Order: sequence, then structure tokens, then C-alpha cells
Amino acid sequence: MITPSESDGGRASDERPWEGPAWDAVRPEHVVGSEVPEGAGEEDRYVDPDDLVVLIDDSGKRIGTAPRGAVHTRSTPRHLAFSCHILDVGGRALITRRALTKVAWPGVWTNSCCGHPRPGERMEDAIVRRVREELGLDLNPEAVNCVMPDFSYRATDSSGIVENELCPVYVTVLDDPEEIVELYPDPDEVEEVSWVGWKDLYRTVQTMSSLLAPWTVAQVRALGDDIRQF
Repeated sequence: MITPSESDGGRASDERPWEGPAWDAVRPEHVVGSEVPEGAGEEDRYVDPDDLVVLIDDSGKRIGTAPRGAVHTRSTPRHLAFSCHILDVGGRALITRRALTKVAWPGVWTNSCCGHPRPGERMEDAIVRRVREELGLDLNPEAVNCVMPDFSYRATDSSGIVENELCPVYVTVLDDPEEIVELYPDPDEVEEVSWVGWKDLYRTVQTMSSLLAPWTVAQVRALGDDIRQF
């Protein structure tokens, strides 16, 4: 089940409430203690400062952080994320199939890369980092463009795990055709990859949406059948 909550397709506003001077105020020490399992030993209470997600309220204002590995449950709090669509020079889109070992939406096809910025991390830098980690591909952060700053959704996997994210959508276009783009997918994250024409992806969303992750379906529908307009 998905409940998209983007405003006017998620493209209406240039405001980015997750950015600004107050961004640096969200620090690793602001971990939400309730996210650490009750009864955990001291060794289990260590929280990697590089593995935190930023919690936000309904307006997008940052209110704290929580461990990434513990935040996704049946009652996931709203938090900050991103989705990136990578195109080759000819406009073909890179889609990825989530690893079969993933807790939520295993084996489902999705957009090129999704992830969470660390506290204080610039969104474009987070995308570059995560694409390198998941796909072994180096992006130019200056070529990563936000096309849907307000995209937000809540979705529930068949297992009951909930995604609840303010998830700005980014697009980047590579300088090379897909044939010479070298990818090194992390098997813990990515089962397989494929390059598809955007119009074909749009048609798949319209006719066989169950093949794709719910956030990808909502994003592609909002972006329309010609992503190069962005």
C-alpha cells in the first residue's frame, strides 16, 4: 500500500526545509534513545555516527536522528531520504532490482539509487556517496539535479514494514552511453541492474506497476513520459 503525499506532483516548490543554517544543528549525539532496543547491552547501544537517518516533522523540519538499521519498523517515523534516477547520455534510465536479502521489498525493481543523507551531509554529496557504495559508479555532484524537492510518501511492504519519507527526487545524466558505463553492484543491496528507455519505464508503471517499488511508481507517474524535460 502506498499513500503519496507530494504536493502538486512534488514539483511545485523550490523550498527545501531540510537545508539551511539549522541543518548543522542536527548532530549524531541527538540520537533518539527509544530506537535502541530495550534491554540492549552497552555494546549494543553504540550508534555509528555515519549510520544515522534524520528525523523530520510533517513540515520537513529536522527534529533529531535515529539509527538507520532500527528506524524501519511497522511504525516508522517520518525521516529524510532521497531517490536518484541515473540516465545515460542517450536518455536511457538505469533501474536496479533490490537484493533478495533486503528486509522490505526484496527482489523488487526500483530506480537507480535510494538512500538517506547523514546528519549535516549535503544531499548531492549523499547521493554521490551512496551511488558509489551501491553501484561502484562515480557521479559528478554538480550534475545531480533536484527535480521534485517536495516528493513525500508512505508505503507498507507485504511484511508490514513501513517507509515514511520526505524523499526529494534527483536526476543526473552521464556523459557516456550505457554500453561503456561500468557498474559494480553491491550484492547486499542490488540483485541486478538494467537500462531501459524512459518511455518504456513510464508504460510499465501505467500497466504493470506491481513490478516496481511504490516510490518509483509514484515518482515516474509524477515526472511524466519525458524525463529529459528536466
